[in-house]
Amino acid sequence: MDSPFDVLGLDPDADDAAIRDAYRRRVKEAHPDRGGSTREFQRVKEAYEKIQNGWEPDDRIPEPRSTETPQEPNPEPEQEGHHVEYLNYEVLDDHGWELSDEDLFEKAADAYLDDEDYGELRVEDNQSLLEAAEDDGHAWPFACRGGACTNCAVAVVEGEMPTPTNHILPQEMLDRGIRLSCISAPVSDEAKIVFNVKYLPGVNELLLPASRFEGASTTD
Repeated sequence: MDSPFDVLGLDPDADDAAIRDAYRRRVKEAHPDRGGSTREFQRVKEAYEKIQNGWEPDDRIPEPRSTETPQEPNPEPEQEGHHVEYLNYEVLDDHGWELSDEDLFEKAADAYLDDEDYGELRVEDNQSLLEAAEDDGHAWPFACRGGACTNCAVAVVEGEMPTPTNHILPQEMLDRGIRLSCISAPVSDEAKIVFNVKYLPGVNELLLPASRFEGASTTD
């Protein structure tokens, strides 16, 4: 019987990022709407769930011991920066999702969204979240790039992303997880954020006018 790692095409020592990437790739390949089968699609999902639940290869037949001393594999270099999983707020209504859904990002991972709406990126230690998104090829909304408006607002669903002291956000919004991507960056290894939340109640009251937004976009 294939192990869950075999089903996803992974080595047993694959890290979390590699597991997520492999699952997203395999679940798309196996989906019945994309030429796969219902059986294979379910098999991929079950394999991912087993790995997430801490699957151990207890039931696998051990390989014969070799008399040769195995060579130690070269350790994979650790990735620098912070891993961010992002989701576009505009797609929530289309799918009947709520920002407060506990499984919001799990549902997004299974929804075959375009990369511009859902995906992953890395934020280096010297970058803001907005800069990292732009370096990754995204065009997230912004205006002042200095914390004086909410055009670039995001909602932190998971992880830590503190905000410098000089900004326009009231404490009530900070308590709700609202941050400004132009001046903020994650400090936790992993983070999940929803971007493009500038039209949330209260957040929309601190937007820059459209004319100033266009000026900032064309001159920056």
